[in-house]
Amino acid sequence: MVLRGEVLDFVDGQGQPIPVLNDANIKRTIVAPFIGYVPNINVLGGSIGFGAIVPYGKSCGHLFQANPKLCQSGFGDPYLETQWSRFFGVVRPPRSPGALPIMQGLSIALGFGVVVPSGQYNSTDPTTRALSAGSNIWDFAPHIAFTYTSAPILADGTEFSTKIYWNKYRTNPATQYSTGDLINIDFAVSERIGRFQAGVAGFYAFQVADDTQFGIPVPPDGQRVKILNLGGVLAYDMPEFGALIKIKTLQSVFVENSAHTRGIVVTFVKKLH
Repeated sequence: MVLRGEVLDFVDGQGQPIPVLNDANIKRTIVAPFIGYVPNINVLGGSIGFGAIVPYGKSCGHLFQANPKLCQSGFGDPYLETQWSRFFGVVRPPRSPGALPIMQGLSIALGFGVVVPSGQYNSTDPTTRALSAGSNIWDFAPHIAFTYTSAPILADGTEFSTKIYWNKYRTNPATQYSTGDLINIDFAVSERIGRFQAGVAGFYAFQVADDTQFGIPVPPDGQRVKILNLGGVLAYDMPEFGALIKIKTLQSVFVENSAHTRGIVVTFVKKLH
């Protein structure tokens, strides 16, 4: 996976620009190889899987007008995940020759992930912290996911998918800052058309608890984040190679206590055996 993103501006809890950060701008490029393993084991009628991702990235920019542009690069925090999934439905042949079979019906998944704070982190000042590849924070994230693919209506089938994470953060030992629990929801509605899959995608995140520092809620409103990003997704299956490629773009449309962003993600997936 390759991600290219840009932080455009920071806003407060009312969605208004923060004057001291009017000139902030940060650009990131991240390369994040992911490896997954699914053993041939039946568990409660489904399967279990294990995955790991270790990102490497470069961030350049500044937060304040008086500061020069800085760049930092290094490995980010690894993410480890285990997941159980099960499919309820039928597998039917595609209309287009050479395309993958269609899994018509409902798929569900339950899992648990953890972000290990071992990536590059510079706590010198707010700018170096913002540019760091790592977060210096443990994040424990149980999740649940649903995917439903309909019978052919427009083309080969309409797919509705969502994955919901509950992120529980530990305290950053360098700053004694604790981020409140955050729920983030990835979602997409797309149509399968032969080897292609195209549609709209989005990301919604909101905090359910205040940020604290030294055990005290951060003024004026606990810095509770709300973010809604919307964009598009396009994928192309290559079953003859056991592979697929996917492009997703997202642009923030609603933000509180965070930054407006835009970005593009290119993902290449290859089955190894």
